[in-house]
Amino acid sequence: MLNFLPSIVICVFSFLMYVVNTLFWLIPIIVFSLLKALIPLKISRTFFSYLLDQMASNWVALNTINQKIFYRVDINVEGLNGLSMREWYLVLCNHQSWVDILILQRVLHGNIPFLKFFLKKELIYVPFLGIAWWALDFPFMKRHSQAFLKKNPHLKGEDIKTTRKSCEKFKYKPVSVMSFIEGTRFTSAKHKKQKSPYQHLLKPKAGGIGFVLDAMGEHLTKIVNITIVYPDGIPSFYDFVCGNVKEVRVKIETTDVAQELKGDYFNDRAFKISFQKHVNQMWEDKDAVFSMLNKK
Repeated sequence: MLNFLPSIVICVFSFLMYVVNTLFWLIPIIVFSLLKALIPLKISRTFFSYLLDQMASNWVALNTINQKIFYRVDINVEGLNGLSMREWYLVLCNHQSWVDILILQRVLHGNIPFLKFFLKKELIYVPFLGIAWWALDFPFMKRHSQAFLKKNPHLKGEDIKTTRKSCEKFKYKPVSVMSFIEGTRFTSAKHKKQKSPYQHLLKPKAGGIGFVLDAMGEHLTKIVNITIVYPDGIPSFYDFVCGNVKEVRVKIETTDVAQELKGDYFNDRAFKISFQKHVNQMWEDKDAVFSMLNKK
């Protein structure tokens, strides 16, 4: 534990360790992802998928070691019991800072399958990272706007079909799909502009969950609903790396995917209204949990 060092020294060395760790694993991930693409055998692709996920998990583990070496952050977690590496999860969480991702990875590492994020299809062309995300089986989605569909009605439903196809691999391999359904990080300015009915949260975008559940179909069996609170204020990544975050509170609630969340969100208006009510109630409950966790 080197948290006795000056903050700026901790910041520099900790950040360098994040960079070195990332580059160390990115290189073999790219190499094995190319092998995965070049060898079109199902058994080899399955092998490489597990191998690449293990590399990504090792990256998370070393990031956690980095954090423990340079600074002490007290992470109080409720609800880890009952999670499994053999289940298919949809992970939902409030979003306040980029630090959320580091906390989620640290808390969930070894408890559920490696977290995957739905990415826009265009991101596959990002140099190096695009092929790494593809190799790690991050699901890519293509969403058409309502204006585009009005001009091209024959393409209605194609985005869901494309995403479903990219998710077929998850039939055979447990997965955790992550979604920040507020769509952006919380700030007081955004909260005020939205006129959010919640004290601590932005409005949830039910369409995001609807898209994921529609695309993933029967593959997702449980929802992991996570509330993250920083009692000393929302930190920046810089604050975290410099060791200025002393406490994080996390509550995890795991439920089966409710029957009322299964349906055609985009074509069944009655289901869409019911779905939105369910999500809004979930967010109202989360706001109450946030208030409870935020008490000193």
